[in-house]
Amino acid sequence: MSIYTAILFKVLSTACFAVMSAFARGLGETFPVGQVVFFRSFIAVVPVLIFYAWRNELWTAMNTRRPLGHVARGLFGVAAMFCGFAALARIPIADVTAIGFSTPLIIVALAGLLLGERVRIYRWSAVIVGLIGVLVMLAPHLSFANPSPGASAGVVLAVMNAVLAAAAYVQIRRLTTSETTSSIVLYFFLISSLVALATSPLGWVWPTKQQLVGLCLMGVAGGIGQLFMTESYRYAQASLTAPFDYASIIWAVMLGYVAFGEVPGPNVWIGSVIVIAAGLFVIWRERQLGLQRRRDMEAPPGAT
Repeated sequence: MSIYTAILFKVLSTACFAVMSAFARGLGETFPVGQVVFFRSFIAVVPVLIFYAWRNELWTAMNTRRPLGHVARGLFGVAAMFCGFAALARIPIADVTAIGFSTPLIIVALAGLLLGERVRIYRWSAVIVGLIGVLVMLAPHLSFANPSPGASAGVVLAVMNAVLAAAAYVQIRRLTTSETTSSIVLYFFLISSLVALATSPLGWVWPTKQQLVGLCLMGVAGGIGQLFMTESYRYAQASLTAPFDYASIIWAVMLGYVAFGEVPGPNVWIGSVIVIAAGLFVIWRERQLGLQRRRDMEAPPGAT
C-alpha cells in the first residue's frame, strides 16, 4: 500500500501547488511580486513547523552543517519563485504550469554540465525534444504579427522560472549528501522570506481583510503542498512518483477556467504532450540506469 500512499500524497501536493498558483495569479494583479513571495514563504513556515514539531523532527530540521549551501539553494529557489509569480500575473496558469514541465529536462542538462554526471545520447535527445515542445507552447505569445508585451514578458519569466528551479534542484542534490530533507525545506522558506521581505522598501500594498486571508491561504496551500510532496518520498522513490507531477496541468486548467475563464490554446496542449512525453522518457531512463547500477553493485566480484 505504500506506493499508493506515495501517489496519493504526490497528487495532493500538485493540487495544493495549483491552488497556490491560482491565489498568486489573482493577487499578483494587486500586490508587488515581492509581497506575494513573502506571504507564500513566511506563512508556509507555520504548517511546516507544526508538522515537524508533531513528528519530533524540529531539531533535525534546524540542524545544518552547510549553511552556505542552504543560502545558495535558497537564492536560486526564491529567484525562481519571483519569476514564476511574476509570470502568473501576465499569462494563464496552465501556460506557466506547462512551461514548468521543462524543469526536469533542464535538470538533466545542468547535472551533466555542472555535476559531471554522465548523460548519454538518449537523455540528451529527450531534452532536445522537450525543448521543442516548449517552443511550440511559446509560439503564440511571441507572435510578431500581433505582439503582446505583457504576454511576451510572462513567457520569458516562465522560462526563467523553469531554469532557476532546475538550478535549485541541482543544488538540492548537493545538499542531500549531508543535509536532511526537513532542513532543506525549512531553510528554504526562511531564506526566501527574508529575501522577499527585503523588497518591502520598494513599495508594498496594505491588504484588506479579504486580501490578507487570500495571501495567508496561498502560503498555507504552498506549505501543505510541500509537506505532501516530501511525505510522498517517504513511501516510494522519487522516480516512481515523478510522473504524477504532470497531474498539475489538470488542476491548472480547472482552476484557470473556473477562477479566470482561461482556456488553454491548442499550442499549450500539443507542447505539453511533447514535453510530458520527453519527461516521462527521462524518468524511465533514470529508473533503468538506477536498476542497472544496483545490479552491478550486487553482482559478485569477477562476474560478467
